[in-house]
Amino acid sequence: MKKLILMVIVSTFILWFGFADLSKADNTVGTEIGNIAPDFEIQTISGETIKLKDLSGKRVMLNFWASWCPPCRVEMPDMQKLHENEDIIVLAVNLTDSEMSQKDVTSFVNEFGLTFPIGLDKSGQISKLYKINPIPTTFMIDSDGKIRFKLFGAMSYKMMTEELEKMD
Repeated sequence: MKKLILMVIVSTFILWFGFADLSKADNTVGTEIGNIAPDFEIQTISGETIKLKDLSGKRVMLNFWASWCPPCRVEMPDMQKLHENEDIIVLAVNLTDSEMSQKDVTSFVNEFGLTFPIGLDKSGQISKLYKINPIPTTFMIDSDGKIRFKLFGAMSYKMMTEELEKMD
């Protein structure tokens, strides 16, 4: 009987500490799948200020790009289509510190008719925070603020919607 009680106590401690560690891992802020996406504040091309934490409760497609990047040009029409047709916030962070001028960004946005928020990472701090290299890089963030998908390279509309469905 003493052995049984001891086994129950030991098992309880193992389970307790095991689950405590799991709950800590769930709240880790970082850029890996399963991490809480690092918060940031960014000014958009239209002058609006967006904080990632203010988008809590909503699904977010966070994309890092530049106007001179050929794969970025390829995926932008699909990102616009996703923005228009799906229940997700598309936030495209431009690596403004890598652009010749902000006019290049404005021309790009106008050329593609982009209506989703375009953040301007003028100092490069947000791209450093998210360890961006190469571009485009995309993170799909669920309504709890957790990264559920990460991709280096261009995405098609089909890929975007497939990853979005996985977050339901």
